[in-house]
Amino acid sequence: MALKTTAEKITAGAAVLVLAVLVPLGNPALALLAASLMTVVLNRPLLPGAGTLGTYSLQTAIVLLGLKLNMQQLWAISANYSLLVTGYVLTTIAVGLALGLLLRNERNSSRLITSGTAICGGTTIASLSPVIHARPEQTGVALAIIFILNAVALFSFPAIGHSLQLSQEQFGIWAALAIHDTSSVVATAALYGEEAAEVATTLKLGRTLWLIPLLLVFSLIERAPNAKLRIPGFILAFLLASAAGSLLPLPAVVSSWAGMLSKALLVCALFFIGSQINRATLRNLRGAALWHAVLLWVLVVPATLGLILYLT
Repeated sequence: MALKTTAEKITAGAAVLVLAVLVPLGNPALALLAASLMTVVLNRPLLPGAGTLGTYSLQTAIVLLGLKLNMQQLWAISANYSLLVTGYVLTTIAVGLALGLLLRNERNSSRLITSGTAICGGTTIASLSPVIHARPEQTGVALAIIFILNAVALFSFPAIGHSLQLSQEQFGIWAALAIHDTSSVVATAALYGEEAAEVATTLKLGRTLWLIPLLLVFSLIERAPNAKLRIPGFILAFLLASAAGSLLPLPAVVSSWAGMLSKALLVCALFFIGSQINRATLRNLRGAALWHAVLLWVLVVPATLGLILYLT
């Protein structure tokens, strides 16, 4: 036991040291890669409570980003693309469920993967799982696949965006729609540019709100009246921060520090999230669920990109 405790302390110390080096570099993709490689090689958790730390780091980074957004700009972005977000969510759910039937994926597995792709990746899967009574292995496989696809997006989307010479706005919209989790959306867009990150964050949070009607519908279908239906608190905090930044005469130094701290926390969030991609995650990448998730995403990515290029 003492040896195990010592090993855990050494691992945690190494993780903190690596993170301290990564934060000044400001590259969330590098943080995700470093953490996942360390976890796979060492085959043990890097830090206790990494999932919780990742969640709070990401949410705080998003709220701080809100201080730099003007409420009028926020409203304009949301209003201009609300129909696009709505169309994406509903179409992805319809196509995803049909694809699940075609591939003979298990019913609940199909629901989890489809809903996660349509709305908010891991958050949607974790929230929907108890409502539809999904088995732990179904939830675990769906989460594992989504984590890997998020990592693929983080490294591939900026390169594709630059090769196609997408504008900051175009890339932000594409990232907000085609990438699963909020963390990966914000991180990928931030790699492309500050304006892309602002657009992507705004649209992604609007897309996340679709989690509420989704859970309501499935709770009615499954007769699960105790399902928790609520607006995520950090979205309200983001809106309040944006209102404060727009209405209050905040010193320029506040906005500057908020931006720097937001970038640092985003690197931390992706490091903590990356530490959850372990050997068990990789072993779960198999079967009809894998094909379902990959094929649905392969349909979503070029379709959304083509639509954005056509509309903008």
